[in-house]
Formats: sequence, structure tokens, C-alpha cells
Amino acid sequence: MSDYENEDECWSALEGFRVKFISVIDPARITPYLRQCKVLNPDDEEQVLSDPSLVIRKRKVGVLLDILQRTGHKGYVAFLESLELYYPQLYRKVTGKEPTRVFSMIIDASGESGLMQLLMSEVMKLQKKVQDLTALLGSKDDLIKELRVKDSLLRKHQERVQRLKEACEVGGRELQRCKDENYDLALRLARQSEERGAALMRNRDLQLEVDRLKHSLMKAEDDCSVERKHTLKLRRAMEQRPSQELLWELQQEKALLQARVRGLEASVQEGKPDRSSPYVQVLEEDWRQAQRGLQEQTAAIFSLRKDLRQAEALRARCTEEKEMFELQCLALRKDSKMYKERIETILQQMGEVAVERDQLYPGSTKRAYGHVNTAECARRAGLEDPAGSAGVILRGHRDARGAARPARPQPAGQGRAAEAGPRAEREGGRAAAAAVPARGPAAGGGGPPPVAAAGDVRPGGPPPGPLRCPSVRESHGSATVGLWGWGHMGAELRPRGRLTEELPGALAPPGPRGGCPALRQRRPGHRGEP
Repeated sequence: MSDYENEDECWSALEGFRVKFISVIDPARITPYLRQCKVLNPDDEEQVLSDPSLVIRKRKVGVLLDILQRTGHKGYVAFLESLELYYPQLYRKVTGKEPTRVFSMIIDASGESGLMQLLMSEVMKLQKKVQDLTALLGSKDDLIKELRVKDSLLRKHQERVQRLKEACEVGGRELQRCKDENYDLALRLARQSEERGAALMRNRDLQLEVDRLKHSLMKAEDDCSVERKHTLKLRRAMEQRPSQELLWELQQEKALLQARVRGLEASVQEGKPDRSSPYVQVLEEDWRQAQRGLQEQTAAIFSLRKDLRQAEALRARCTEEKEMFELQCLALRKDSKMYKERIETILQQMGEVAVERDQLYPGSTKRAYGHVNTAECARRAGLEDPAGSAGVILRGHRDARGAARPARPQPAGQGRAAEAGPRAEREGGRAAAAAVPARGPAAGGGGPPPVAAAGDVRPGGPPPGPLRCPSVRESHGSATVGLWGWGHMGAELRPRGRLTEELPGALAPPGPRGGCPALRQRRPGHRGEP
């Protein structure tokens, strides 16, 4: 009841109202309640009420307050309760609170009738309050029913939510499992892609090695053919050489003829007629004329034999040149076939790459080279020339011997073709009639003669300008007639197609130089090469 828990604080707070207590409180009125609360014993009550020394009421109240102060906090609480019951105004003034129990006041002021009325009014109030509480209880019951219904619905929703959570957890686990499987599949796909790329690289290396071996084989075949022809020529020369028996017979015949000549000279000297006779002079004149005729005929025979040897040497050179051109034509055809196969392989690989790209990126724009036809590329590259590589070489050789054709209008970057026309006309005969030294026993040469390359048939002028494919240019030099189709041969050899722009480095032959040995041979003194 008190805001103070400490005894000293409690009673020190009441000390300010001590004068008010002494002037207002009647000890005989509050003593029974204090005794009932067991804060006063009978002796204390007797002392306060019946002590002869305490005649004045104020002194009795002061002694009562001192006795209560000695009881501590319990006396403080009992005193405040007595003030609440019997002195409500003083209680309100001391505590600042409204009293809650006023029955003693009513009984003292109004008697039994006032108490009855008060009780009836309180009962009516309580009945009204009970009715209100009953109505409130009914509303609360309705609210409880609604809340129960809502609780049942909420429980159902909670159960459904729990089931959905469980299903979500199951789906999450399934999703995680699918993600793990997808990750594993992606790893396997990446690994297989790497293996496939490595296999493709190995396949490409093996293909390059196969092409290199093919080139080496063709080179070996060409060298073998050349050596075989040299061997056959040497064998024929050895067969045509006279035998030892024939030489021995010729020597014996020569010795017999020399003996006969010596015998005739001796007989002439023995029977030498007179040189002054006319008959002898006529015979000597006839002999001189016959000797001069014989010398003329001998010179004519020697001249004819020399012409014959020159014709045979020229025939041998032409035969050798024809054979070399045939070898070059064969090598160029093989190169053309090999490059066709390589182009087809590259285009097939490009098609596969384009298909894989379209599968990975469906919305991407297709590149043009993904749909290039092999035949079209070969046609653009000039690999399907009806006359073949040999036809190109022979056409160039034929155009070099004749007058240059009129230069056609050339696009930008090909002005050299127009400038080479007059030069081809001036130097055409020189390029065709350049004599190649013969080899073999007929010419007296020991080694193979230098053979003009396929690119040297151009009538005058340096080799053509740098091609669009550096690898082909570096590998074959100017001898690119077999790989490219050429246009106007009289002015300058120029490529028709632009395949090397689409496939840079794809047509580079294997090896440091590539091609057949005949293509690597250049005419001594050619411009651009010593």
C-alpha cells in the first residue's frame, strides 16, 4: 500500500502530517482496527485509552503514533488502512489517492438504512454489470467460435503450407540433383569437346604429315623417273658404243691399209716417170682436181655431220624438255589433286564448325563461307581448268613465242599486266628460243641441265606481284601456274579466284619449300634470283 519500502522513509514521510493527525484523529476510533491488524497489543491499547497521564486527546494521538512508529513498516501500512476506512479525506491528502473502502463511513454516517440502500444500488450496479459482462461474454463466445473457425482454416492452411514446404524441399533437392547432373554433364561435354578438339588437331597434324609424305613420295618418284631416264640414256649410249672385237678388226684393217699405202709409195718411187712429160702433167692435174673435189666433199660431209649432231643434240634437248614438261605437268596435276582434296577437307571442317555454331547459337547469322560449295571454290581457284596445268604452261609458252595479245582493261592493282604487253612482244622470241644446255654423252655434260620453271614461261618481266596467299607465294615462288587458273597469259599471269583470301594458309604446301624439284629450278640470271 505504500510507495516506500524502507521504514525510516515511510515514517519520515508522515512526519510532515503529524500536526494534522494530532488535530483530526480520534484514538478510540482507529485503535480497534489497529489491534485487529496486530500492530497494537492490549497493553498498548490500555496505555493509549486509559492512561491517567494522557487526558488530552492530542497527547493520546502522539503516543499512538510513537507506538506505531516502533512497529515499523507493518504499523505504517495498518495506520494508512485505518485512515482509508475512517478518515478518507485525510488519506487522500496524505497519499494523493482515492480511498476504495468507505463502508465504515457509511455506517457511521447513515446507519442501517443507508447501508441497505447502498447495498441495493451496488447490487443493481453489479447486476447491470453482470448483464453487460454476459453480453460481452456472448460476443466473446461468438468471437471465440469465429476464431475457432479461423483457427481450423488456419490449421488447414498451415498443413497445406507445410505440405507445400515439404514438396518445395523435395523439389529443391531434385533441382539440386538436376543441377549437379547438369554440371557433371557440362564437365563431361567440355572434356569430350577438348578431347574432340585434340583429336581434330591430331587428325590435322596427321593429315599434314600424310600430305608431306605424299609430297616426299612424289618428289622421290620424280627423282626416280629422272634418274631412270638418265640410266636408260647411258645404257643406250653404252649399247651403241662399238665393241672390242670391232675395234680390233678396224685396227687390223688400218694396219693393212697403211702397209698397202707404203707399198704403193715404194712402187711409185721405183717406177717414177718423168714429170716433164705431158701425160704425167695431165694426170697430176686430174689428180689435183680429184683431190680438191674430194676435199670439198669431205668438208660437205663434215658440215652435214656437224648439222646432224646439232640436230640430234637439239632433238635430245627437245626430248628432255618434253620429258621435264611432262614431269612438271604430272607433278602439277598431283598438286592440284592434293590441293582439291585439302580444300574439300577444309570446307567440310568449316561446314561442321558452322553446324556446331548454329547448334550452340541458334539465333546467330550464318557466315557465307559455311555454305561455300567445293566445286564453286575449286572453279574460283582455277583448279578445274579444262586444259589442265600442262595446258596452262603450254599456252604460256605458245603466247611467249608469238606477239603479245592486246591488253584487256585491268582492275586497280594490276597495271603491271598492261605494262608487260610491249615487253612480251619484244622479248617473246628470246624467252621461247633460250637454248638449254644439253646433258649426257651427246653434249658432253656430266650433270643435269638447268630447267626453266613453270613460271619462267612468261614473256619477259619479273615474276608476278605478291599473291594474296603468302604461304603459297613463299612455298612455290613464281611457279604457281598449276595451283591457280590464269587469265591473260600474253601480258602477265594473274589469278582468277580469291580462294586464298577466304582460306589463308590453307593451301600452304608442307615442307620448307614444297612442290616438285622441277618447280624449284629457276633459269640462271632471272630477275629476282641469282
